[in-house]
Formats: sequence, C-alpha cells, structure tokens
Amino acid sequence: MSGIPHDHYEPKTKGEKWLHSRLPVVGLLYDTLMIPTPKNLNWMWIWGIVLTFCLALMIVTGIVMVMHYTPHVDLAFASVEHLMRNVNGGHMIRYLHMNGASLFFVAVYLHIFRGLYYGSYKAPREVTWIIGMLIYLAMMATAFMGYVLPWGQMSFWGATVITGLFGAVPFVGESIQTWLLGGPAVDNATLNRFFSLHYLLPFVIAGLVIVHIWAFHTTGNNNPTGVEVRRTSKAEAEKDTLPFWPYFVMKDLFALALIMVVFFAIVGFMPNYLGHPDNYIEANPLSTPAHIVPEWYFLPFYAILRAFDSEVWLVMLVDWATFGIVDAKFFGVLAMFGAIAVMALAPWLDTSNVRSGRYRPMFKWWFALLCVDFMVLMWVGAMPAEGIYPYIALIGAAFWFFYFLVMLPLLGLIEKPLAPPATIEDDFNAHYGDAGHGGGSSATAPTPAE
Repeated sequence: MSGIPHDHYEPKTKGEKWLHSRLPVVGLLYDTLMIPTPKNLNWMWIWGIVLTFCLALMIVTGIVMVMHYTPHVDLAFASVEHLMRNVNGGHMIRYLHMNGASLFFVAVYLHIFRGLYYGSYKAPREVTWIIGMLIYLAMMATAFMGYVLPWGQMSFWGATVITGLFGAVPFVGESIQTWLLGGPAVDNATLNRFFSLHYLLPFVIAGLVIVHIWAFHTTGNNNPTGVEVRRTSKAEAEKDTLPFWPYFVMKDLFALALIMVVFFAIVGFMPNYLGHPDNYIEANPLSTPAHIVPEWYFLPFYAILRAFDSEVWLVMLVDWATFGIVDAKFFGVLAMFGAIAVMALAPWLDTSNVRSGRYRPMFKWWFALLCVDFMVLMWVGAMPAEGIYPYIALIGAAFWFFYFLVMLPLLGLIEKPLAPPATIEDDFNAHYGDAGHGGGSSATAPTPAE
C-alpha cells in the first residue's frame, strides 16, 4: 500500500544538504513529526506518548539503580536498602521505577483494549499488531525478572512458582527449568541471570518500539471510524489529516502532563500502595508466605493459570486423551499463554467487514463484557485459590477464550453493523463542524449497512 501523500523534507542550506546526503537523520525526524495523522483521533490515542515516556523513565532510573545494586543473594536485599536509605535521592529513583512499571502496564492495557475496540489490528495493520504483542510479552518478562531483583520474600517465592511452570513442559521441562535457573533451585545463579536479562530486555523493547512506529507510519494510523485516509491525491489526504506536529504532539503532551500529576502524587504520597509488604522482608527459602501474589499487572493471566486445576472436566479429559502428558499444571501454562495468543490472533479471528466497534452494536456489548471479565480476573487473581474464587476464575477464563474464539468470528457473520462515514473529513465535520480544513460535505447519520 502506498503511503499517504504529503510533503517530504527538502534540505535548504548547504549544511543540511551535506548531512542529508550522508545521514538523512533530519529528514527522518521531519517525516516522523510531520506525518499526516487522521484529524478525528480522540483521547484514547494518547497512550503512545505515555508508553514512550514510561520506557524512557524505566531505562534512565534503571541505569541509576544498577550503579548501587549488587546481584548476589547475600547482598541484593541490603543493596536495595542502601539505595533507599543512603543514596541521595535513591528512594525517589526506586519509587519512580517501581510505580513507573505500573503506569507502563496501565497505559499498555488501555492501548491494547483501544486497539481491540477500534479494530486497529485489521488489515493492513496485522504486522503492527503482532509487533505490539511482542512488545507486551517482552514487558511481562522484563517486569517479572525485575520483581525478583529486590530479593524479598515475594520476589523469591514468586520466582520459584513461575519458573516451576517450565518444569511442567513434557519431556524437556526439567532441563529448561534447570537451564533457566542455572541450577536445581532459585539461587544466586538465577538472580544473576535475571539481573542480566532485566537490564538487556528494555533495549530490546526500545528496538521493537522503533519497528512498531515504523510499521504504523507505513500503513498510516487507524482512527475511531476505521475509515482509511484518502490516498488518491495530496489535496484529498489533507482534508482527512493534520500534521502530527504541532496538533497531536501538543494534545499528547497536555494529556501526559495531566497523567504526570496523578503519577507523581502516587510516587510522593503512596509509593508502596501497589506493592506487597512481604517483599520488604528478606528472602527466606525456609519460610513460605501464606499467599503468593504476583504484581497486579500479572493477575488476570495468573488467575487463568490457576483456574484449570485437576478437578476441571476439560483438564481431566485432555489428561486422559494425552495419556497424562498434558496434566493440570501444563494445561494451566498452555491456558495462560493461550490467553495472550488469542489476542495476537485477533486480526484473523475477527470476520467483520467493519473495522471500528463504534459501528457494531452487538460487538459493543460483548466487548464491554470482555473489559469487565478482565477486571474480574485481575481481582480473583489476587484472592486465595480456595472457596468460590477458583470457580469465578474458571468462568472468567472460559469467557475470555469464548469471546476471542467463538464470538469474535461469529459476530462478523450475524451482526448487522451501521455504515461508517464515507471519509474521515465527514466524521470530523459531523462532530466539530467545518473547521476550515478543506471544507467538504457534512456527514449524515449512520444507517444500517446493507
């Protein structure tokens, strides 16, 4: 698909021409900032700049923390306390890093669910979506390894439980687990491995983010209508778009400033609210916490992992059919990673011809239930695996897979969507009136699509 017609960078001075002919970095920056962007983007399109800020914050604060951290089981906990108590501003650096991870995941979940609602995964943006899901997986791996580094009780036992999942893989599980841990159990080799990978992966994420941005700058941004920018001429494209700078940059910076007010209020007044008190107790392999709870952003998938125990009839059936190869533990691991995989497969599971959920009446209700289901799974993941909680987790996990594997393909066949506007310009004028950007006719009210 050809790009959106727009003016490209043209060097004017001799110095600019000299640099552009050897390293066109100014042209690349210009084309990035001046990329034509659909002018009807709403406030759900602010999370990209929040995620970029979070990535930069995590890398910068992480580099400073590494200067004072010692990756050894006898010294790790004390080195973190030294950072908190003795290093100038050390407590603030750590609290920014800790709560920055939470903001990172808040933004990425809103970013993902926005994409699911507005159909940002549909053609021609399938590769952009897949790259985004790879970024999400890398974020989860980085966050998990980082949670181990303080070497508190929850760090140690969380690492023991999660790495134990690899041992459930048939035939090669124990070998994989031993290789990952660097020995038979979570110990000094494990801490060193996790420290090294936790330091490396953010730079891998940064590389994937560059590819992610490159991908959607090639295909163009999606927008709330799901209607593509007209590409037949520059004049028509200008009626549908505005330059990213200054219009959307200023809008994003304003949103970021508001979010920063809340973020710094949390960092300053309640920095440990999202943490677990047991992680301020040094790791003790001989004392197991009463209830092992991962960080909040892992809870929905942790709930799915625990939901499929040996008493679930589907697990028993698969266990019998595979002669015990796929037992309850391995089934839970498959379900946890499968819950992420079905999100990645959304471009091929969604059969609707209409991209945006704004024009899909039935889809709106099912998507709302998916959002509620995600929050329920997050809540139940923090509860003990006893009483009614496992049943709630099982229902939530079943609905998650039902939505992606059954309802998403089925809605495209049975739903009668509304007709989206003919152009982005029509949608913009319908909401804001003719603002003088190219004129054009006003949009009419959506009607049922034939």
